[in-house]
Amino acid sequence: MSAPSPDAADVIEVALTKAGRLKIRYPAALLSDDGTHLTVRAAWARETVKDFGFVQFAPGDVFVEHYWRDRWYAVKEVRSGDGTLKGWYCDVARPAVVHGDGTVEVEDLDLDLWRSADGATVLRLDEDEFAASGLADRDPAASAAASRTLDALELAARSERFTDLLCGDAGG
Repeated sequence: MSAPSPDAADVIEVALTKAGRLKIRYPAALLSDDGTHLTVRAAWARETVKDFGFVQFAPGDVFVEHYWRDRWYAVKEVRSGDGTLKGWYCDVARPAVVHGDGTVEVEDLDLDLWRSADGATVLRLDEDEFAASGLADRDPAASAAASRTLDALELAARSERFTDLLCGDAGG
């Protein structure tokens, strides 16, 4: 599976922020936007391999990313360059904001979840970073929403209906 070559009008920018700072910005092909749920396709945005121990993201990998304007998470389906499904990386984040210039801004709240392609591995990630972030003191409501969202994502990821997340409800 290769990244599409969309018209310029179909290319948007995804801006991932963390604690008010830009973490990464990359182009993505807009696949759909119904006003609430936005889906884009993007190539791995780095020139090097990122080895998490349980999965590697590498040049040539393709991400189909789902963002919502009303949910506290984003789900990224990860495939190798040949189309093999690696799994899903879920970011606990504030609801996405789509700006008039076509930029999708997502504020990462440190909590993440990984689900392998076969569903056998579900991992809660970065809970130590979340605890150290100070969000609980700065914004207790957001901290509580993030914790509830991670719990709901884990419950969904352990079910056979996980991909319903992309169409249905997962709390948060």
